[in-house]
Amino acid sequence: MAMKGIILAGGNGRRLGYLTEVTNKHLLAVYDKPMIFFPLQTLLDCGIRDILIVSGRDHVEGFLRLLGSGVKFGARFTYKVQDEAGGIAQALSLAEDFVGSDSCAVILGDNIFENNLGEYVRAFGEKRGSHIFLKEVADANRFGVAELDGDKVISIEEKPSVPKSNYAVSGFYLYDSEVFTIIKTLKPSGRQELEITDVNNAYIARGIMTATQLVGDWTDAGTFESLHHANVLARKIELARQSTTSVPQGDSLESVPQTDSLARPRAHTSLTKKDASLPNESGVSRLS
Repeated sequence: MAMKGIILAGGNGRRLGYLTEVTNKHLLAVYDKPMIFFPLQTLLDCGIRDILIVSGRDHVEGFLRLLGSGVKFGARFTYKVQDEAGGIAQALSLAEDFVGSDSCAVILGDNIFENNLGEYVRAFGEKRGSHIFLKEVADANRFGVAELDGDKVISIEEKPSVPKSNYAVSGFYLYDSEVFTIIKTLKPSGRQELEITDVNNAYIARGIMTATQLVGDWTDAGTFESLHHANVLARKIELARQSTTSVPQGDSLESVPQTDSLARPRAHTSLTKKDASLPNESGVSRLS
């Protein structure tokens, strides 16, 4: 079976105020590229070429104009409209027909990862269950927070006022096709949304959730501070790429030949340390 990719780029982006008054957050510039290019690069680096982009009805045309069919990236893009913001899990539910019986890699459209996660996507393969990526952060209360028992994730709490750990659940998730059956059992949260945390807790309850602890940098871009961090991280990634490939600093997406990537291969996307313990059925592995 193939691994399908899904980029969730809907939502209202209200926390960014006037910046998202007339455009989708995921179309904002982050250093030298539109924000959505970064999660797209993550999927392409993982070898995923069949990708669904989910966005709101007011902005899907903008994504289509920017990205097209995917041919210039060596990929195939499909688009789906989320009529109203109803939570991450609700947006993911729109991908059921697209995914079919395959597994899927789901990434939030404002997430930027310093490391290449391809090794972990390949290790997940056709396994039953789900896999998440954790990052130790200072502001864990902004995210779903993992409670750990040693190396094992025993629960996830959504935006807790008093987090049980500093390990945030990043916006990159691997699921088998059973995820859509789980979503159908969910009830709206107090925010009247279908929460991805409830999906992940359902996998935990079944004993088929594993996790990787990220060591490389990661950020979302949902607040002004995290958007600033995203620009700093994007600049770091781009400068690392340029120093490795000797691409002149003035080169852009338009001037660099395109195949299956948004730019030439980046040095930072190679794992700096091979992890001997790839995802298993019992706990958290570490990604350097």
